[in-house]
Amino acid sequence: MNNLNESDKKGSGSGKKDACYKKVKASASVWPSAYASGRLVQCRKKGAANYGNSKKESVTFKDFCIEASAAWQRKEGKNKKGGLNEKGRKSYERENPGSDLKAPQPEGGPRKKSFCARMGGMQKKLTSAKTANDPDSRINKALRNWKC
Repeated sequence: MNNLNESDKKGSGSGKKDACYKKVKASASVWPSAYASGRLVQCRKKGAANYGNSKKESVTFKDFCIEASAAWQRKEGKNKKGGLNEKGRKSYERENPGSDLKAPQPEGGPRKKSFCARMGGMQKKLTSAKTANDPDSRINKALRNWKC
């Protein structure tokens, strides 16, 4: 009466040992695991021949370093008095399309009053006492640069 197939035995799995199963099991450090099961599902969706092949070109470490350090993140893009210089603003705008950074208006343009009110509040509420009193902190440099 008990007609058990090989695939019906406890612990033997589904019995389906396709190319994806072999490929994922060979690369998995822990088998079975939820992580490996997810990779197995991904492989079966893509197909064993395509699984693991990246659509993007490989990126070298040198490319990554150049990409990660735009001028606005380095010394040459920063103004000594605080904020970004023209080179820094342009590099930021290239990396963040749609942004439009403008130069400070210390002489009193339409943005000065708004900036001074906003940054003054940030200086009081969002910085520690040490930062608020430090003349070389970025927030104090910016307030001096805008002549707030």
